[in-house]
Amino acid sequence: MSNSKIFVVEDDQNIRELVLYALKTADFNAVGFEDCVGFYKTLESESCDLILLDVMLPIEDGFQILKNLKSQSKTSDIPIIMLTAKGSELDRVKGLDQGCDDYITKPFSPLELLSRIKAVLRRSSPKSEQKPTQLSHKNITLDITKHTVFDGEREIHLTQKEFALLQFLLENKDTVFSRDKIMDAVWGFEYAGESRTVDMHIKTLRQKLGENGDIIKTIRGVGYKIG
Repeated sequence: MSNSKIFVVEDDQNIRELVLYALKTADFNAVGFEDCVGFYKTLESESCDLILLDVMLPIEDGFQILKNLKSQSKTSDIPIIMLTAKGSELDRVKGLDQGCDDYITKPFSPLELLSRIKAVLRRSSPKSEQKPTQLSHKNITLDITKHTVFDGEREIHLTQKEFALLQFLLENKDTVFSRDKIMDAVWGFEYAGESRTVDMHIKTLRQKLGENGDIIKTIRGVGYKIG
């Protein structure tokens, strides 16, 4: 985990330098950018293990950069932590729904930041144990390596989070999970009090599965399961 390369996109020079100092002190290879221009240019020739992304940026804000990164195969799997002074529920939901892995509201301590970074890197690192590359239930087949979902011969196009949600439920068939547990497993951390995001993703996932949407069961007062 040490020596992991981290790109920091933050226009406030003082905050950027503080974050870079904390990362380098913790033996991370950290590179800072004040806006999207230098960041995008560097991404063309270099890869990284994680991105710290501020929301309030010139030229393109963090949400637009996040959207661009998640729409390209080369960068869609890079873990992203949003850094922002905005702490409203709407902003947190927006960032999570667009695919960020964590969301830290300023001001934050360097120790908290390092702890969050290490947790995200642990979750995103390849696991050594062998796991099945395909998961299926009834007529639905999910291929983890190809990142595809089929209903028989019909391909179902899912967002990154919808895919991760379906994969998690398929990997744990017949097990009921609360919304908090699903949030923790799929979004990467507990998002206390926020069940609407899970419910919305379950709803759209059922719609996209069509006639097979009923494989996702609602256990009233508890949560969801596939069974």
